[in-house]
Amino acid sequence: MALFDKGSTKGEESAVSVKTGGGDIDTLLGKGSEFEGKLVFKGQVRIDGKYSGQIMTDEVLVIGPSARVNAEITAGTVIISGHVEGIIRATNVVELHKNAKVKGTIESPNVTMERDVTFDGTMKMDSLSANRAAPPAPGAK
Repeated sequence: MALFDKGSTKGEESAVSVKTGGGDIDTLLGKGSEFEGKLVFKGQVRIDGKYSGQIMTDEVLVIGPSARVNAEITAGTVIISGHVEGIIRATNVVELHKNAKVKGTIESPNVTMERDVTFDGTMKMDSLSANRAAPPAPGAK
């Protein structure tokens, strides 16, 4: 997880990798944190605090049970256990775990949903890949 090191200068960050049950977490916005803006990252990020804005990655975004997120999310995989409001686009999968609350739009080729999930919105299960083949022209064989 990336941590801000008090000893760093001129906005430099010191990164520490932490092993978790679900794999390596490269960055953590912990419980009690609040962030607003645009988040672009590589690796796996976990949000347990409040976040508002835009999130973009080709990799994994984990939204923990204490998280409150209002965002437009574009990611490879999105794993949600907390509260999310907005647009979620995932090229691989969106996983909604027990007690997740989602309000908005989900676009992903794969969606899994456990019991006790609250979902209020629209869902489109289609490939978001940029390499997707164009539909055949009318009358083409």
